[in-house]
Amino acid sequence: MILRFSLPYRTVFGQHLAVCGSHPDLGNWQPAAAADMHYDEASTCWSIELTVPDAAGELTYKYVLRDANTSGEHWEAGPNRAIAYDAARTPRLHLADYWRAPGQPENELLTAAFTKVLFRRPTGYDPAKAPAETPAAKAKKAPAAKTKTAKAAAETVVAGPGTTYPAAGQTTFRLLAPRVAPQHGLCILGSDPALGAWDNTKALVLADADYPTWSGTVTLQNPGEDCHYKYAMWDAAAGHALDMEGGENRVVPATQDYIVARVFNDEAYQYATTWRGAGVALPVFAMRSAAGLGVGEFSDLTLLTDWAVQTGLKLVQILPINDTTATHTWVDSYPYAAISVFALHPQFIHLEGIAALKDKKAAKELATLKVEFNAKDFVDYEPVMNAKWKFLKLLYKQEKAAFLSDAEYREFYASQTDWLVPYAAFSALRDRYHTADFQEWPAQFRTPQNLAELTAETAPDYDDYGLFFFTQYHLDKQLRAAVAYARSRGVVLKGDLPIGIYRHSVDAWTQPELYHMDSQAGAPPDDFSTTGQNWRFPTYNWQRMAEDGYLWWKQRMGHLARYFDTLRIDHILGFFRIWEMPIESVEGLLGHFAPALPLHRHEIERRLGWFDYSRLCEPYIRWHMLQDIFQGEAQAVFDEYLNDASFGRIHLKEAVSDQRKIEAYIAQKVSAQPEHAEYFAWLQKGLFALVNEVLFVPAGDDFYHPRITLNKSYSFRELDADQDRRRLYDDIYVDFFFRRHEEFWRQQGLVKLPPVRYATDMLICGEDLGMVPASVPGVMKELGILGLNVQRMPSNPETEFSHPNDAAYLSVVTPSSHDTSTIRGWWEEDRVRTQRFFETILGHWREVAPFYCEPWVAREILVQHLHSPAMWAIFPLQDLLAMDSHLRRANPHEEQINVPSNPNHFWKYRLHFPLEELVDAVGFNEPLRALVAASGRG
Repeated sequence: MILRFSLPYRTVFGQHLAVCGSHPDLGNWQPAAAADMHYDEASTCWSIELTVPDAAGELTYKYVLRDANTSGEHWEAGPNRAIAYDAARTPRLHLADYWRAPGQPENELLTAAFTKVLFRRPTGYDPAKAPAETPAAKAKKAPAAKTKTAKAAAETVVAGPGTTYPAAGQTTFRLLAPRVAPQHGLCILGSDPALGAWDNTKALVLADADYPTWSGTVTLQNPGEDCHYKYAMWDAAAGHALDMEGGENRVVPATQDYIVARVFNDEAYQYATTWRGAGVALPVFAMRSAAGLGVGEFSDLTLLTDWAVQTGLKLVQILPINDTTATHTWVDSYPYAAISVFALHPQFIHLEGIAALKDKKAAKELATLKVEFNAKDFVDYEPVMNAKWKFLKLLYKQEKAAFLSDAEYREFYASQTDWLVPYAAFSALRDRYHTADFQEWPAQFRTPQNLAELTAETAPDYDDYGLFFFTQYHLDKQLRAAVAYARSRGVVLKGDLPIGIYRHSVDAWTQPELYHMDSQAGAPPDDFSTTGQNWRFPTYNWQRMAEDGYLWWKQRMGHLARYFDTLRIDHILGFFRIWEMPIESVEGLLGHFAPALPLHRHEIERRLGWFDYSRLCEPYIRWHMLQDIFQGEAQAVFDEYLNDASFGRIHLKEAVSDQRKIEAYIAQKVSAQPEHAEYFAWLQKGLFALVNEVLFVPAGDDFYHPRITLNKSYSFRELDADQDRRRLYDDIYVDFFFRRHEEFWRQQGLVKLPPVRYATDMLICGEDLGMVPASVPGVMKELGILGLNVQRMPSNPETEFSHPNDAAYLSVVTPSSHDTSTIRGWWEEDRVRTQRFFETILGHWREVAPFYCEPWVAREILVQHLHSPAMWAIFPLQDLLAMDSHLRRANPHEEQINVPSNPNHFWKYRLHFPLEELVDAVGFNEPLRALVAASGRG
C-alpha cells in the first residue's frame, strides 16, 4: 500500500520539510531519522510517498521544518496526526495536510479551557440530530439503529474515535475546530452534489467523535472536476447550515485516478472574529457564604460559578490553594509559601460536607462558632484554623472505620501515594516537634526514609498520619466536585502556580537536590518595593532538574490539571532568570539575576578605567551619611554599631556586618524593649541601607554583578569624577541589565518553559510584570502563553498607563491584581496622577476628576477592558462591585488583598457580604451581563 504525504508550504533558502512518525521509514519518532520531503516549485507543495505493508494499520506522524540557517528543528503545532488505513480497501491513500504554525492564536483554543469547558460536547450529542434529549424522553422511545452523520458514507469503516478507513475513490475531510458551540455542529457545503451543491439543507454533517477534530467521508459524484467547498456551522434543530466561514473557497483538486482515497486534514476554520471572554478573580479564602466557617471553602466555588453564569462571565480565577501550615499562626495565611506543591489547604474544607457531627455538644459548638466567625469582616486565620483542626480530628475519629474501608479513598490513596505519604509524614512530624524546619527534628527524621512503614495503618501512631490522609481525601473530593460543577455550567476554573517552594516544606525535605538551599529567591526593586522583595524561597537547581527531563515540574503541572483548565504562572520571568540573593540578605538590593553573565575584574577595569575592591564592593559609609540617615541618633548609632576605619571610612561591626545579623540583633532589642519596637524598626531600616551601599556584588572567581539601582546610592553619587559615574552607569550598568543577557535569557526560557507548557493541555497565562527582558514576550508568544496587562503597570517604561485597546490578543487585561490596590483605592492614592489618568485614558479633557472613584468612573474603566482585543478580561470582584454604590465596601482601602512591600502582611481580606446575596443581586447582575454581552465577550 502506498501512502502519499503532501503539504503546501513556502520555504526560504536553507529550509526544508520532513515528516516524522511511528513508522521506521519516518524515523520512529527520532527527528534525525525523519523522512525528507521533496519540493515542487509549480505547486509550492512538499510531498513524499511511503510504502506500508498490505494490511490494516495505524500511523501517527507530524511535520518538522529543518532550518540550516539557524541549525534548528521546528515542529508544527498541535497534537500528533493519526491515520488508520486498510490496504484491502484502499491501495493508495493521499494525505493532503496543511502546516499547523506554532504561535498562532487559534492554537490556544485547543487547550482544556475550551475543549473541556467552554465548547465541551454534550454527552450523547449527534450533530445530525436535534440537541440531546433528556433521559426521560429517551426512555419513551424504542431502541433504534444509530444514524451515520456523514452522507454517502455508508461504506465507511470507523476505526477508533474519529479515525476512518476511507475506501478507494472516497474523500475524507478532517478539521481541527474546537470553537463550535455545544448546541451546534460542523458541516461542509460545496459544489459537488455529495456536498449539497451549495444547498444549506443538504450539507455533509461532520462527526465529532474525535472532538476537537471533526470528520466526514463522501464519494464525490464529479471527481474529475475541481470541487469548491467551505465549512459552516450546523444547526441540527433547524436542519440547515448557518453562516459559512470566511475567506476564499477551499478546493478538492480534480483527479482522474478514481481508486485513490484522499484525506484532507484542512487548515483552521476561518472565523469572522476572535473569541474573547471575561472572568472574575477572587481568592477562595476571601469567599463568604452562610455555610462557611469564617473563611471561604471549596464548596463556595459553586456559588461563584452560579453568579458567573448569571453575569455572562466565563472564568473564575483564584489564588494558590496549597497547604501553607508551617507555624500554626497567622503567618501561614500567606498563600505563596506552600509546605507541599500537591497538598490542599485544610482551611478550605467544608466540615459538613464530610459528615454530620454525632457529638451533640460538638455540633452545637460548631454552630456557635460559625455564627461568631461569619460575623467578622476579615478572615481571623488562627481561631478559624484552630476550630477546623478541632472538628477535623473529631470527624476523623468518628468516620475512621468507614473512611478506611471506602473504595474511593483507596483509589485516591493508590493514585496519589507519591506525594500523599511524604506530606502526611511531614505534617505529623511538624506537629510532633513543633516546627516545620526539619533540620531541627531528631536525626532519624531529618531525611525521609521508610515513610510507607512509618505511616502504615498497622503503626501504633497511625492516627497522627491518618488525620492528614483523611483531610486531603475530602479536600480533593470537595474541590473536584466544585470543578465538575463549574465545567458542567461552562465556567473555566483558573488556578495559580507559585514560582517558588517554601524552605521548610515537604518538597525541600524529600528532594533537596532540586533546589539551591543556600540561596534565596525574590524580585528586584519595582513599583511594589524600592529595596526589592525577598521571598526567602530557595532557588531551583535547573541543571539537576534537566537530568530527568524536568519530571518534578511535569508531576506538579499534572496534579494542577486535576483541578484546573487554565493556570496563571506566578512570576514567569523566573523561567528566564530569577532574582537570587545570598542567604545573609534580608532585602533584595544585593541580589543578582541567575543565571547571568557576570563581569570579570579585567572587563570592569577596561570599561571603567580602574577597579578598587574596597571602594566598589564593600559598604561605602561616611559620617555625613549617618547624619543624613539617622539624624540626631547618628552618634549613638555609630557608637553601638560601627567602627572608625581611618581616612574617613566607617565599617559595620562584625556583629552587624550583614542584614541577617542586623535582623537578629534588632530582634533581641525588640524582645527586651517591646515598647520601642517602632524605633528599632526605623533603626534596622537605616542599618540595612548601609549594608546596601556597594556598587558591585561579588560572584566568585573574580567575577562581579553591578548592584541593581546603583545610581540611587550614596556610593555612586560620590564617585570622584562625573566621568566615572557616566561610564559606570551608561557603559556598564545599562548594557549589563538591558542588553548583555537578552539572547542568553531567551535560550533559558526556550529550554525550561516548554516542558512546563506542554506537560498538560491547560491554557497557560504568565504573570510577566516587573523588569521584563525584551526576549520574554517573543518566547511567550511562540509557546502560546498569555501575558498579563495591568493598566497602571505598563510594559512600556515610557508610558504611564497602558490602554486595554493596545493589548495583544494572547493576553489577559485587568485593572488591578491581588498585589495592587483596587481601582477605588488607587484612585485616592495620588490626586495628580489620577487627574492625568482621567484626562488621557478616560478622555475627560479639562474636566476635574472626582475625588472618589464614583460608580460611573469604575464602569468606564470596566467597559474599556471589556472592549479590549485581549482574549481574556479578568476583574477582581472588588473592581466589579465598584460600579454599584450599594454593594461596594464603604472603605476602599480595606479591599486590597496583599501589600507586597510589607513582608509581614496578614492575608485576611474577605468579601463583606455572602455570595448568596451576590447571586440574588439582580439589579447589579443584569446590567453587568448586558455590558459583557455588548462587548462581544463569550
